[in-house]
Amino acid sequence: MKKYRLLCLLAGGMLLMTPLQAGAEERDDISNDTAEDHSIQSILDDPVGVDAILAVTETEQAYLEAYEKAKNASWGYTNLGIANVDNNLNIRAAASEDGKLIGKLPKNAACEVLENDGSWAHISSGKVDGYVSADYLLTGVAAKQKAEELAVTVATVTTTSLKVRAGASTESEVITMVPEGEELEVEDVEGDWVKVLLDDEEAYVSAEYVDVSSELDTAITMTELLYGQGVSDIRVDICQYAKEFLGNPYVWGGTSLTSGTDCSGFVMSVFQKYGVRLPRTSREQANAGTTINVADAKPGDLIFYGNGRSINHVAIYIGGGQVIHASSRRTGIKISNISYRSPVKAVRVLYE
Repeated sequence: MKKYRLLCLLAGGMLLMTPLQAGAEERDDISNDTAEDHSIQSILDDPVGVDAILAVTETEQAYLEAYEKAKNASWGYTNLGIANVDNNLNIRAAASEDGKLIGKLPKNAACEVLENDGSWAHISSGKVDGYVSADYLLTGVAAKQKAEELAVTVATVTTTSLKVRAGASTESEVITMVPEGEELEVEDVEGDWVKVLLDDEEAYVSAEYVDVSSELDTAITMTELLYGQGVSDIRVDICQYAKEFLGNPYVWGGTSLTSGTDCSGFVMSVFQKYGVRLPRTSREQANAGTTINVADAKPGDLIFYGNGRSINHVAIYIGGGQVIHASSRRTGIKISNISYRSPVKAVRVLYE
Protein backbone atom coordinates (compact mmCIF):
# COMPACT_ATOMS: atom_id res chain seq x y z
CA MET A 1 0.00 0.00 0.00
CA LYS A 2 1.26 3.48 -0.90
CA LYS A 3 2.76 5.47 1.96
CA TYR A 4 1.94 9.11 2.61
CA ARG A 5 3.53 12.02 4.36
CA LEU A 6 0.78 13.56 6.49
CA LEU A 7 0.80 17.23 7.45
CA CYS A 8 -1.94 18.14 9.94
CA LEU A 9 -2.41 21.89 10.25
CA LEU A 10 -4.47 21.85 13.39
CA ALA A 11 -5.29 25.54 13.61
CA GLY A 12 -7.44 25.43 10.50
CA GLY A 13 -8.41 21.80 10.52
CA MET A 14 -6.48 21.41 7.20
CA LEU A 15 -4.54 18.37 6.09
CA LEU A 16 -2.01 18.07 3.29
CA MET A 17 -0.98 14.65 1.97
CA THR A 18 1.86 13.96 -0.48
CA PRO A 19 2.95 10.50 -1.64
CA LEU A 20 6.53 9.47 -0.90
CA GLN A 21 8.55 8.45 -3.94
CA ALA A 22 9.94 4.92 -3.86
CA GLY A 23 13.32 4.96 -2.18
CA ALA A 24 13.04 8.63 -1.34
CA GLU A 25 14.60 9.70 1.91
CA GLU A 26 12.19 11.01 4.53
CA ARG A 27 13.19 14.44 5.82
CA ASP A 28 12.21 16.53 8.79
CA ASP A 29 12.82 19.61 6.67
CA ILE A 30 9.99 20.28 4.22
CA SER A 31 11.64 23.28 2.50
CA ASN A 32 13.09 22.63 -0.98
CA ASP A 33 12.89 24.15 -4.42
CA THR A 34 9.76 22.34 -5.61
CA ALA A 35 6.58 24.32 -6.18
CA GLU A 36 4.74 21.94 -3.89
CA ASP A 37 7.06 22.59 -0.96
CA HIS A 38 6.97 26.33 -1.56
CA SER A 39 3.18 26.06 -1.33
CA ILE A 40 3.46 24.25 2.01
CA GLN A 41 5.94 26.84 3.29
CA SER A 42 3.53 29.63 2.36
CA ILE A 43 0.88 27.95 4.53
CA LEU A 44 3.32 27.70 7.41
CA ASP A 45 4.07 31.42 7.07
CA ASP A 46 0.39 32.34 7.03
CA PRO A 47 -0.28 34.94 9.81
CA VAL A 48 -3.51 33.08 10.69
CA GLY A 49 -1.14 30.80 12.55
CA VAL A 50 -0.65 27.08 13.02
CA ASP A 51 -0.89 25.70 16.53
CA ALA A 52 0.90 22.47 15.75
CA ILE A 53 2.23 20.46 12.81
CA LEU A 54 2.27 16.69 12.79
CA ALA A 55 4.57 15.20 10.13
CA VAL A 56 4.51 11.41 9.97
CA THR A 57 4.69 8.57 7.47
CA GLU A 58 1.47 6.56 7.45
CA THR A 59 -0.56 4.21 5.35
CA GLU A 60 -3.48 5.65 3.42
CA GLN A 61 -5.91 4.19 5.98
CA ALA A 62 -4.07 5.86 8.85
CA TYR A 63 -4.19 9.13 6.90
CA LEU A 64 -7.94 8.85 6.50
CA GLU A 65 -8.40 8.15 10.22
CA ALA A 66 -6.20 11.13 11.12
CA TYR A 67 -8.16 13.30 8.72
CA GLU A 68 -11.47 12.44 10.35
CA LYS A 69 -9.99 13.32 13.74
CA ALA A 70 -8.32 16.57 12.69
CA LYS A 71 -10.70 18.10 10.15
CA ASN A 72 -12.82 19.66 12.92
CA ALA A 73 -9.86 20.58 15.11
CA SER A 74 -10.96 24.21 15.18
CA TRP A 75 -14.72 23.55 15.09
CA GLY A 76 -15.02 24.96 11.58
CA TYR A 77 -13.24 28.24 12.37
CA THR A 78 -10.18 29.43 10.45
CA ASN A 79 -9.21 32.15 12.92
CA LEU A 80 -10.99 31.33 16.17
CA GLY A 81 -11.92 33.95 18.75
CA ILE A 82 -13.45 33.39 22.21
CA ALA A 83 -15.27 36.06 24.27
CA ASN A 84 -13.20 36.67 27.41
CA VAL A 85 -15.80 38.49 29.53
CA ASP A 86 -17.82 37.95 32.69
CA ASN A 87 -21.18 38.42 31.00
CA ASN A 88 -21.61 39.47 27.34
CA LEU A 89 -19.36 41.20 24.80
CA ASN A 90 -21.15 43.93 22.80
CA ILE A 91 -21.07 43.56 19.00
CA ARG A 92 -21.37 46.85 17.11
CA ALA A 93 -22.05 47.76 13.49
CA ALA A 94 -18.89 49.90 13.34
CA ALA A 95 -15.51 49.81 15.10
CA SER A 96 -16.47 52.47 17.63
CA GLU A 97 -18.05 52.79 21.06
CA ASP A 98 -20.71 54.86 19.29
CA GLY A 99 -21.43 52.09 16.78
CA LYS A 100 -24.97 50.69 16.75
CA LEU A 101 -25.35 47.68 19.05
CA ILE A 102 -26.32 44.74 16.82
CA GLY A 103 -25.68 41.72 19.02
CA LYS A 104 -24.05 40.12 22.04
CA LEU A 105 -21.26 37.55 22.20
CA PRO A 106 -21.91 35.66 25.46
CA LYS A 107 -19.13 34.70 27.84
CA ASN A 108 -16.98 31.93 26.27
CA ALA A 109 -18.86 32.04 22.94
CA ALA A 110 -16.90 31.59 19.70
CA CYS A 111 -16.50 33.71 16.60
CA GLU A 112 -14.56 33.90 13.34
CA VAL A 113 -12.04 36.75 13.54
CA LEU A 114 -12.05 38.39 10.10
CA GLU A 115 -9.74 41.30 10.95
CA ASN A 116 -8.02 42.54 14.10
CA ASP A 117 -6.17 45.84 14.36
CA GLY A 118 -5.42 45.40 18.07
CA SER A 119 -8.20 47.75 19.19
CA TRP A 120 -11.23 46.40 17.36
CA ALA A 121 -11.85 42.99 15.86
CA HIS A 122 -14.20 42.40 12.94
CA ILE A 123 -15.97 39.12 13.72
CA SER A 124 -18.68 36.81 12.47
CA SER A 125 -20.62 34.57 14.84
CA GLY A 126 -23.96 32.87 14.38
CA LYS A 127 -26.14 35.37 12.50
CA VAL A 128 -24.10 38.41 13.58
CA ASP A 129 -21.32 40.20 11.67
CA GLY A 130 -19.79 43.21 13.41
CA TYR A 131 -17.07 44.62 15.63
CA VAL A 132 -15.98 43.89 19.21
CA SER A 133 -13.30 45.31 21.47
CA ALA A 134 -10.15 43.25 20.90
CA ASP A 135 -9.24 43.65 24.59
CA TYR A 136 -11.94 41.13 25.50
CA LEU A 137 -11.28 38.53 22.81
CA LEU A 138 -8.99 35.51 23.06
CA THR A 139 -7.33 34.57 19.77
CA GLY A 140 -4.63 32.22 18.50
CA VAL A 141 -3.32 29.52 20.82
CA ALA A 142 -5.16 30.98 23.85
CA ALA A 143 -8.50 30.71 22.02
CA LYS A 144 -7.79 27.16 20.89
CA GLN A 145 -6.86 26.07 24.42
CA LYS A 146 -9.97 27.71 25.88
CA ALA A 147 -12.17 26.12 23.23
CA GLU A 148 -10.86 22.68 24.15
CA GLU A 149 -12.34 23.25 27.63
CA LEU A 150 -15.62 24.70 26.37
CA ALA A 151 -16.69 22.56 23.42
CA VAL A 152 -19.86 20.58 24.02
CA THR A 153 -20.84 17.45 22.10
CA VAL A 154 -24.34 17.90 20.71
CA ALA A 155 -26.82 15.79 18.76
CA THR A 156 -28.62 17.78 16.06
CA VAL A 157 -32.05 16.43 15.15
CA THR A 158 -32.29 15.47 11.46
CA THR A 159 -35.92 14.32 11.31
CA THR A 160 -39.14 16.33 11.43
CA SER A 161 -39.98 15.38 15.01
CA LEU A 162 -37.76 13.17 17.17
CA LYS A 163 -39.02 11.05 20.05
CA VAL A 164 -36.97 11.45 23.22
CA ARG A 165 -37.27 8.36 25.40
CA ALA A 166 -36.64 7.49 29.03
CA GLY A 167 -34.48 4.48 28.06
CA ALA A 168 -32.44 3.10 25.17
CA SER A 169 -35.29 1.12 23.63
CA THR A 170 -38.25 1.70 21.36
CA GLU A 171 -40.33 0.17 24.17
CA SER A 172 -39.29 2.95 26.57
CA GLU A 173 -41.64 5.80 27.45
CA VAL A 174 -41.61 8.83 25.14
CA ILE A 175 -40.73 11.83 27.31
CA THR A 176 -41.15 14.55 24.71
CA MET A 177 -40.74 15.43 21.04
CA VAL A 178 -37.93 17.61 19.67
CA PRO A 179 -38.21 19.34 16.26
CA GLU A 180 -35.72 19.18 13.40
CA GLY A 181 -32.63 21.35 13.80
CA GLU A 182 -32.70 21.49 17.60
CA GLU A 183 -29.56 20.46 19.50
CA LEU A 184 -29.40 18.14 22.51
CA GLU A 185 -26.38 17.85 24.78
CA VAL A 186 -24.72 14.44 24.44
CA GLU A 187 -23.71 12.44 27.51
CA ASP A 188 -22.65 9.27 25.70
CA VAL A 189 -23.14 7.24 22.52
CA GLU A 190 -24.34 3.70 23.24
CA GLY A 191 -24.54 1.76 19.99
CA ASP A 192 -27.78 2.68 18.21
CA TRP A 193 -28.75 5.11 20.98
CA VAL A 194 -27.41 8.48 22.12
CA LYS A 195 -27.73 9.40 25.79
CA VAL A 196 -28.59 13.10 25.98
CA LEU A 197 -29.35 15.73 28.59
CA LEU A 198 -32.90 17.02 28.41
CA ASP A 199 -32.20 20.12 30.45
CA ASP A 200 -30.95 18.52 33.71
CA GLU A 201 -32.31 14.98 33.14
CA GLU A 202 -30.83 12.08 31.15
CA ALA A 203 -32.78 10.68 28.20
CA TYR A 204 -32.20 8.75 24.97
CA VAL A 205 -32.66 9.33 21.24
CA SER A 206 -32.08 7.06 18.25
CA ALA A 207 -28.64 7.63 16.71
CA GLU A 208 -30.23 7.18 13.28
CA TYR A 209 -32.01 10.53 13.48
CA VAL A 210 -29.29 12.82 14.85
CA ASP A 211 -25.90 14.16 13.77
CA VAL A 212 -23.36 14.18 16.61
CA SER A 213 -20.72 16.91 16.59
CA SER A 214 -18.59 19.10 18.86
CA GLU A 215 -19.86 22.70 19.05
CA LEU A 216 -19.10 26.08 20.62
CA ASP A 217 -21.64 28.74 21.57
CA THR A 218 -22.15 31.65 19.16
CA ALA A 219 -23.48 35.22 19.24
CA ILE A 220 -27.04 36.35 19.94
CA THR A 221 -28.66 38.95 17.65
CA MET A 222 -30.47 41.97 19.04
CA THR A 223 -33.63 40.62 17.39
CA GLU A 224 -33.31 37.56 19.61
CA LEU A 225 -32.86 39.82 22.63
CA LEU A 226 -35.81 42.14 21.99
CA TYR A 227 -39.56 41.78 21.45
CA GLY A 228 -42.40 43.24 19.46
CA GLN A 229 -44.45 46.32 20.17
CA GLY A 230 -47.38 46.40 22.56
CA VAL A 231 -45.62 44.71 25.48
CA SER A 232 -46.03 46.37 28.88
CA ASP A 233 -43.05 47.93 30.65
CA ILE A 234 -43.00 45.36 33.44
CA ARG A 235 -42.89 42.49 30.92
CA VAL A 236 -40.03 44.16 29.05
CA ASP A 237 -38.20 44.86 32.29
CA ILE A 238 -38.54 41.29 33.57
CA CYS A 239 -37.25 39.80 30.31
CA GLN A 240 -34.34 42.24 30.14
CA TYR A 241 -33.47 41.54 33.76
CA ALA A 242 -33.53 37.78 33.17
CA LYS A 243 -31.14 38.17 30.22
CA GLU A 244 -28.56 39.87 32.42
CA PHE A 245 -27.78 36.42 33.84
CA LEU A 246 -27.20 34.59 30.53
CA GLY A 247 -24.36 32.10 30.91
CA ASN A 248 -24.46 32.03 34.71
CA PRO A 249 -24.26 28.55 36.26
CA TYR A 250 -26.96 25.96 36.81
CA VAL A 251 -26.97 24.48 40.33
CA TRP A 252 -29.65 21.98 41.34
CA GLY A 253 -31.59 23.39 44.29
CA GLY A 254 -29.98 26.82 43.88
CA THR A 255 -31.73 30.18 43.79
CA SER A 256 -28.81 32.58 43.21
CA LEU A 257 -28.94 34.35 39.84
CA THR A 258 -25.18 34.89 39.96
CA SER A 259 -23.59 31.91 41.69
CA GLY A 260 -26.05 29.19 40.68
CA THR A 261 -29.73 28.33 40.32
CA ASP A 262 -32.00 25.64 38.93
CA CYS A 263 -34.90 26.30 36.57
CA SER A 264 -37.58 27.11 39.14
CA GLY A 265 -35.14 29.00 41.36
CA PHE A 266 -34.26 31.18 38.36
CA VAL A 267 -37.91 31.99 37.62
CA MET A 268 -38.72 32.58 41.30
CA SER A 269 -35.75 34.91 41.83
CA VAL A 270 -36.35 36.93 38.64
CA PHE A 271 -40.01 37.56 39.46
CA GLN A 272 -39.28 38.23 43.14
CA LYS A 273 -37.42 41.42 42.15
CA TYR A 274 -40.69 42.74 40.71
CA GLY A 275 -42.83 41.86 43.71
CA VAL A 276 -44.29 38.64 42.27
CA ARG A 277 -43.98 35.79 44.74
CA LEU A 278 -43.93 32.29 43.21
CA PRO A 279 -43.68 28.81 44.76
CA ARG A 280 -40.29 27.08 44.79
CA THR A 281 -40.72 24.15 42.37
CA SER A 282 -41.76 24.02 38.71
CA ARG A 283 -44.72 21.77 39.55
CA GLU A 284 -46.00 24.26 42.11
CA GLN A 285 -45.37 27.21 39.79
CA ALA A 286 -47.45 25.49 37.10
CA ASN A 287 -50.46 25.82 39.41
CA ALA A 288 -49.90 29.52 40.09
CA GLY A 289 -51.58 32.24 38.05
CA THR A 290 -53.84 31.57 35.08
CA THR A 291 -53.38 28.78 32.54
CA ILE A 292 -53.28 30.09 28.94
CA ASN A 293 -52.69 28.59 25.51
CA VAL A 294 -49.01 28.32 24.64
CA ALA A 295 -49.76 30.11 21.36
CA ASP A 296 -51.12 33.10 23.32
CA ALA A 297 -48.01 33.56 25.49
CA LYS A 298 -46.59 37.06 25.92
CA PRO A 299 -43.09 37.99 27.11
CA GLY A 300 -43.01 37.36 30.86
CA ASP A 301 -45.40 34.39 30.80
CA LEU A 302 -44.16 31.02 32.08
CA ILE A 303 -43.70 27.98 29.84
CA PHE A 304 -43.62 24.49 31.36
CA TYR A 305 -42.16 21.22 30.11
CA GLY A 306 -42.59 17.62 31.30
CA ASN A 307 -41.05 14.16 31.23
CA GLY A 308 -44.16 12.28 30.15
CA ARG A 309 -45.42 11.84 33.70
CA SER A 310 -45.29 15.29 35.27
CA ILE A 311 -43.97 18.82 34.86
CA ASN A 312 -40.25 19.06 35.61
CA HIS A 313 -38.98 22.23 33.95
CA VAL A 314 -39.98 25.89 33.64
CA ALA A 315 -38.81 28.78 31.46
CA ILE A 316 -39.71 32.45 30.92
CA TYR A 317 -41.12 33.34 27.51
CA ILE A 318 -39.25 36.35 26.08
CA GLY A 319 -41.07 36.80 22.76
CA GLY A 320 -40.10 35.87 19.22
CA GLY A 321 -40.71 32.19 19.87
CA GLN A 322 -37.97 32.00 22.50
CA VAL A 323 -37.58 31.27 26.20
CA ILE A 324 -34.84 31.90 28.75
CA HIS A 325 -34.16 29.23 31.37
CA ALA A 326 -31.60 27.63 33.67
CA SER A 327 -31.09 24.52 31.59
CA SER A 328 -28.26 22.24 32.74
CA ARG A 329 -24.86 22.03 34.39
CA ARG A 330 -23.11 22.40 31.05
CA THR A 331 -24.97 25.36 29.59
CA GLY A 332 -26.26 27.23 32.63
CA ILE A 333 -28.80 29.99 31.91
CA LYS A 334 -29.52 30.11 28.18
CA ILE A 335 -31.99 31.14 25.48
CA SER A 336 -33.79 28.39 23.53
CA ASN A 337 -36.62 28.11 21.03
CA ILE A 338 -39.93 27.63 22.84
CA SER A 339 -40.32 24.29 21.00
CA TYR A 340 -36.81 23.00 21.79
CA ARG A 341 -38.90 20.29 23.48
CA SER A 342 -42.68 20.02 23.55
CA PRO A 343 -44.21 22.59 25.94
CA VAL A 344 -47.02 21.14 28.04
CA LYS A 345 -48.43 24.24 29.67
CA ALA A 346 -48.28 28.06 29.78
CA VAL A 347 -49.17 30.18 32.81
CA ARG A 348 -49.68 33.94 33.20
CA VAL A 349 -48.69 35.50 36.51
CA LEU A 350 -48.48 39.15 35.32
CA TYR A 351 -51.67 41.18 34.90
CA GLU A 352 -51.52 44.63 33.34
